[in-house]
Amino acid sequence: MGRPRVGVVAYQGAVPEHLRALEAVGAEAVPVRWPRELEGLAGLIIPGGESTTIGDAMKTWGLLDAVREWAQAGGAIYGTCAGAILLATEIRGGKPDQPRLGLIPMAVQRNGFGRQIESCEADLEFKGIGPEPFHTVFIRAPYFEDLGPGVEPLAELDGKVVAVRYGRFLATAFHPELTDDRRIHRFFLDLATGGTPDPAQEVPAPHA
Repeated sequence: MGRPRVGVVAYQGAVPEHLRALEAVGAEAVPVRWPRELEGLAGLIIPGGESTTIGDAMKTWGLLDAVREWAQAGGAIYGTCAGAILLATEIRGGKPDQPRLGLIPMAVQRNGFGRQIESCEADLEFKGIGPEPFHTVFIRAPYFEDLGPGVEPLAELDGKVVAVRYGRFLATAFHPELTDDRRIHRFFLDLATGGTPDPAQEVPAPHA
């Protein structure tokens, strides 16, 4: 049995970092720019960057509608930071007509923790990957609020929700691809391949 194929939307952001993280947890990682490149994928990551720019690019290249249809047919998606913004049904602090996928029923507050200069790192508990805290990197990060039915909060920072799961969809306000800890990419790969995320099967944290 071959490795599950997982794509990374490759217009902007930490694309190489996500590709390396996926390869490290056993996936065949490929960049995605065109709708035809969704074929055969078990999952798709939308990276950080600037959410309006990524959304506009996805719309221009025909990927926005194609990803929405692919997801509704069973595809799993993980959005980090800007990618998480694109997954939300409501965007606060953005342009009213900002392109989005709107697949997770929640509101997202853009730049919820302040500007770039107020970016930070923190060790957080993350439900589903084991008891050891996950070292997180926040860069102009959003946070999530008004979670709809079925949206499960997985992590919080300063009382604000910064990670959620909604069925096959995962969103984090922070950037796990910028650390050496692969537990969240493993967690997503399990979601994408129909496995049950199990802390006992996770790769260990690098400082364990």
